[in-house]
Amino acid sequence: MPSVAIVPAAGRGERFGGMKLAAMLRGEPLLSHTLRCLLDGGVDQIVLVTTTGAELSHVALAADPRVRRTVNPEPSRGMFSSIQAGLAAADGDPILILPGDMPFVEAQTVSTVLAEARRCGGIVSPSHQGRRGHPIALPARLKASILDAPAGSTLASLLDAHEQDRVSVEVDDPGVSKDVDVVSDLK
Repeated sequence: MPSVAIVPAAGRGERFGGMKLAAMLRGEPLLSHTLRCLLDGGVDQIVLVTTTGAELSHVALAADPRVRRTVNPEPSRGMFSSIQAGLAAADGDPILILPGDMPFVEAQTVSTVLAEARRCGGIVSPSHQGRRGHPIALPARLKASILDAPAGSTLASLLDAHEQDRVSVEVDDPGVSKDVDVVSDLK
């Protein structure tokens, strides 16, 4: 079965001042870096979760045939609702979760997480210097329970409920725990 990544990108980026995923980083929109690391790391397809009417013409990789877009009808519910919307449109195993505002993750980390997820069949999180981060790989067998989770659920609560199935893989990539919340995070 092909691997798939869910990229939640339906947030408003209020702390950033809006238009966060379009912010330029090393000559490209921030979202391009996130999509590229997944594709270069070996993910077969990506489900990019946006809001209704999200304009992504400036993100060339959003038009890549391996990237499908879906809309989160309730983005005000938070990132878990975007994960659910992405999973509803996804078919693959393993399923990686990488928020759109994490442009510093390296492709090698994605490859490492994919390989470990295929080897162990469980939940895999990369860890840098003992700190867990993203992308998180989930086995397809968890898809139904995530889709059926109540509205107030979070990814953290789901992971806590399956801690016995969770494996951490140490990587030399500080990007696994670096997201962009404010403009100064781009430096």
